[in-house]
Amino acid sequence: MSASDSARARHPAQLHVERGAGETRIALAGRLDVDAVGAIWTPAVDAARAARGGRLVVAAGGLESLDGAGAALLATLEREAQGAGARVSIEGLRAELAALVAMLRPSPGAAVAPPHEPGFFADLGRATLQVVADLRAQVAFIGELTVFLARTLRRPGTLRWRDAIAIADRAGIGAVPIVVLVGFLLGLILAFQGAIPMQRFGAQIFVADLLGISMLRELGALMAAILLTARSGSAFAAEIGTMKVNEELDALGTMGLEPVRFLVVPRVLAAIAVVPALTMLTNVAAMLGGLVVFVQLGFPPVTYFTRLLEAVTLSDFVSGLVKAGVFGVLVAAIGCLRGMQTGTGAQAVGASTTSAVVSGIVLIAITDGIFAVVYYVLGI
Repeated sequence: MSASDSARARHPAQLHVERGAGETRIALAGRLDVDAVGAIWTPAVDAARAARGGRLVVAAGGLESLDGAGAALLATLEREAQGAGARVSIEGLRAELAALVAMLRPSPGAAVAPPHEPGFFADLGRATLQVVADLRAQVAFIGELTVFLARTLRRPGTLRWRDAIAIADRAGIGAVPIVVLVGFLLGLILAFQGAIPMQRFGAQIFVADLLGISMLRELGALMAAILLTARSGSAFAAEIGTMKVNEELDALGTMGLEPVRFLVVPRVLAAIAVVPALTMLTNVAAMLGGLVVFVQLGFPPVTYFTRLLEAVTLSDFVSGLVKAGVFGVLVAAIGCLRGMQTGTGAQAVGASTTSAVVSGIVLIAITDGIFAVVYYVLGI
């Protein structure tokens, strides 16, 4: 047996309870530690509760030492007696031991406020602050991305071309089937829905004009960008978000590699190249879908293509491709940003993926509206 065990055996915790008229006295002595508290806890607490409406005196002058368990016992005696309406005093406790007990007492006014539902204005303010913080993060990210894109354009050899080509292959060639299918169905539906009201006026021949102008100027780039957001923007967010969770982004920074230059720039450049190409495929597929309806209306294919060439202009084609390039930057950038903002855990990766898709579609809609105003002012 060690010296400390021998000391504990010679000086165990002692409890003595005296009850008088309106006063209960609990005398404690020895070592009040985790080994001894269990044996005296229940009778000591019962004595404190029995001092209902009277006075409880805890005589602690005989205590040699106490640890956290002993301090918890003294604090519990105080709390139980006060809960029973008794006045409590601890006498004879050395200053260093009293300080340990004081750490376990609740602070004045520390009562937990009852939970309440936040009001409308509190929710509105919190949402506003989140939007402002997100806008600040986007502005900072755009600035950093612009700097690295400019450096890459000045020194193309710094770009990891193999990664950029692989990303373009996954985002572009992999999306061809869904883009062609959606484009074909979109052209088919637009032509059919346009032919129904035009049939009343004998103007079915202008279905080709409607389809050509709407697809080249507006819907082709819009649909390609939305499909890329759902397919590739979410993938960018999931990939970079998983790297964030696995602390791979921190490892890149430790090795002196900027995550934006190393991960974001190749994806943005790949999207700039891919989205215009997917837009042209969407337009071609939509024209073929419209051709099916046009032929069913009793017109020959040559009439359809003649009307297309007469209706659309080079500015319609170029304006759609310019939109597509800007949409590509938005889709890739917002997907990468949401990935870099990922928190911890698998659920955070899913939240970042969802946020990338929602944010991408919203930004595409806003940017498309800005393009509409700019084109109108410029007369395009």
